[in-house]
This record gives sequence, C-alpha cells and structure tokens, in this order.
Amino acid sequence: MKIIRTLTILFITMALTACATDQSQSEQEKIADQLDPTRDEGPVRDPEYNDPRETSRLGFVNYTKDEFDQDPDRNRVVTMDRNEMADIIAKMVLRHETFDEVATLVTDEEVLIAYDKNDVLEKEEAADVAKKSAESVMPRYFDIYVSDNDVLIRDIESLHNSTTTDPDYENTIERIISEMKKSPQGKDE
Repeated sequence: MKIIRTLTILFITMALTACATDQSQSEQEKIADQLDPTRDEGPVRDPEYNDPRETSRLGFVNYTKDEFDQDPDRNRVVTMDRNEMADIIAKMVLRHETFDEVATLVTDEEVLIAYDKNDVLEKEEAADVAKKSAESVMPRYFDIYVSDNDVLIRDIESLHNSTTTDPDYENTIERIISEMKKSPQGKDE
C-alpha cells in the first residue's frame, strides 16, 4: 500500500512539473513569435489577399440611414492592428538598399523607427525615406520619429510587449523620443 501511495505522489509531482515546464515554454514561444518578423498571420500574408485579382479590386459600400441603424455592427469600435502596421512600415523601409536593420513601434499616437544603415544615403536622406514610409501608411495625426542611433533599436524592442495602459509606458516613450530627436528627422514639407 505504501508503494502505491509513493508512486501516486511521484506521478502527480511529475505531471505538475511537466505542466509548469510546458507553460513556461509556451510563454517563451509566444514572446519569440511576437518578435519574429516572419510570423505568418494577418491579411498581408494571406495568399488569397495577395492575389492580384483580389488586391486590384476597388473598395465600395453603400448604406442608407435605415440600413445602418439596423446593422448590428454599427456600434463596433474601429481599431488598428498596431503590430501589423509596424510590420508593414519596417518592411517598406527595408526595401530600400540603405537599411540593414529596422525596428518599428506603433503606439496610439506615435510611430518610432530606429534603424541601422549603410553609406548609400546621407543621414538626412535616410531619415526622409524612413519617415515617408511611415507617413504613406499611417493616419496624419500620428507623430513620426526616426533615428539612425542603432542603440534605440533595442530600446524600441524592449516595448514590444507593452500596452498603452502600462504605468511606465509614457515615460519610456518620451525618453526614446527625446533621444530620437537628436537624429535627423527627414524633410518637413
């Protein structure tokens, strides 16, 4: 009887340990997936979405006031996938031969782009390319900051799991923006 109880306790201990290990691995995999720029999610990477017949279609809707009032989605809140926007901007910047590495963070008000560049373009021109890439996809009310200070790449990356409700979020963003302003910000037009 003592052997059965000992084996039962041993089995339960091993099962709980395995669950805890699996949980921590799952959390590590989740973080690694968030940082992986090749992750396969979202409409941009959907093969059907990238079909030229689909992407060349015009967007059109027509509602009457009565139809809108009866629509169950009329109170739906419009949101932006900030991760997807950051991904699009970084890839647009990297298409230019000047850039070797790009980190992009999209908040509720700002876009922060830190990059490592080669010598193909001067600092001001590279800043202009990075800034205009973000301006081409983001609403106009976003403030866009760029920097060729590659140390800021890690600073931006450190915020990848943050939310706009985190207590130190604003202070960290302001500190990074302050550093970014020391770099060329592109041409103002």
